[in-house]
Amino acid sequence: QVQLVESGGGLVQAGGSLRLSCAASGRTFSSYAMGWFRQTPGKEREFVARIRWSGSGTYYADSVKGRFTISRDNAKNAVYLQMNSLKAEDSAVYYCAANSRPGIHTSPDAYDYWGQGTQVTVSS
Repeated sequence: QVQLVESGGGLVQAGGSLRLSCAASGRTFSSYAMGWFRQTPGKEREFVARIRWSGSGTYYADSVKGRFTISRDNAKNAVYLQMNSLKAEDSAVYYCAANSRPGIHTSPDAYDYWGQGTQVTVSS
């Protein structure tokens, strides 16, 4: 069982940066791949980034590649999303999620545990 709590969202101007954090509880956190997703009203949850359990492999949606960086610290049971050069279209509720399945998964259905989300609003 893994419980996830996101933080770090807020209001930022276009071109600015934010760093999201996701704190995990549970002794098996280091065995899970972690992902970040985002969702806006009326739309499906969208994959943003994913990192392997070891932190050695990352994967990004094309829309954020080169601007966002996912990282994790297994000693602190935490995963992060550094977001730079933010655009208005990045505005959404951002969720972190844990995935126990091997391989790269971009579908929300592949993730076992979810946080409650944190709002990111980018003003243009």
